[in-house]
Amino acid sequence: MFTSTLLAAVPTNLEWSPTVSAIIILSNIFAIAIGKFTIANPSAEPALPSPNLFGGFGLPALLATTSFGHILGVGIILGLHNIGRI
Repeated sequence: MFTSTLLAAVPTNLEWSPTVSAIIILSNIFAIAIGKFTIANPSAEPALPSPNLFGGFGLPALLATTSFGHILGVGIILGLHNIGRI
């Protein structure tokens, strides 16, 4: 009896899908766009191998913006899953 009650309380897992990956990609693009206009020194050292390919960002700025993009994307995905939209 206790086991069946416990199993009923476990939420369903979110499966990876093209929708989930599109949300992560769009969140990263949004975060990079915000970072492009708000980071005081985006070309800080160490530099990337081809800085022009990455919009003039250095490694710290690229890691910061994509980390923020992933955090933002995961929040959006979990929120949409929680309300039943994904």
